[in-house]
Amino acid sequence: MNQEILCEVNNCKYWGSGNRCNAKSIYVVSQKGKTAQSSEETDCKTFVPRD
Repeated sequence: MNQEILCEVNNCKYWGSGNRCNAKSIYVVSQKGKTAQSSEETDCKTFVPRD
């Protein structure tokens, strides 16, 4: 399993050094319940704003 999850959302609670995601798991869904055809049609539900 790939343990390297990169993220550039620097205002996320799980964003870490080197653009690494520090969440224990991630949850990604397709927008509006549709079958996604591209990454633009997906959303990361793991995102939590930084305090």
